[in-house]
Amino acid sequence: MDNNYIETTDENQEERIFSEKALADFKLIDQAIAGDEKAYGELMKRYWKPVYHTLLKMIRNTDDADDLTIEAFAKAFKNLPRFKKDYTFSTWLFRIATNNCIDFIRKKKLETMSINTSFTDDNGDPVDIDLKDSNPNPQEEAINEQKKELIRSIVALLPAKYQRLVNLRYFDELSYEEIAVEIDAPLGTVKAQLHRARELLYDLIKHKKDVI
Repeated sequence: MDNNYIETTDENQEERIFSEKALADFKLIDQAIAGDEKAYGELMKRYWKPVYHTLLKMIRNTDDADDLTIEAFAKAFKNLPRFKKDYTFSTWLFRIATNNCIDFIRKKKLETMSINTSFTDDNGDPVDIDLKDSNPNPQEEAINEQKKELIRSIVALLPAKYQRLVNLRYFDELSYEEIAVEIDAPLGTVKAQLHRARELLYDLIKHKKDVI
């Protein structure tokens, strides 16, 4: 049972009494939709680490876990106006994050832990994960393209040197070693600058404003 709400039945009507934490999340969501940038930051502060550690368990790679955490929050914040308070924000967010991670695993064909492993959100509640074995259908491809456009719109706000690195890494899908050859720079420099690019992306998503 989700610790963030209690289900009771009265004349076949389901009532969910949400916890104080869940209600606080709902309030932050309302504030964020209304344009309060601090509310976005507070939501990220609450759930960044739990989401990151859940994704890290799935892919066993810190760099990829960082990237996928950024994507999860970007996608969640884009769809925040459509969030319905039928379930807790954490359950909704973790479902977005894990399904996005599974898309990544399928694409990269990573050798990871079994997808059948049960994952839980930060409250210890089970998160359903949908995994299809077939290739993406036209609808899935359209969703993937929308996701890429979302990330591109944020990347476009980065300084030019970071834009190039991010595009090479996440859109051209080059390895760190291949990027180092492409831009004729030491491998350590590539890793350090991509780390900085991720920090800037985090800041952009959190504050929803241009990088100066």
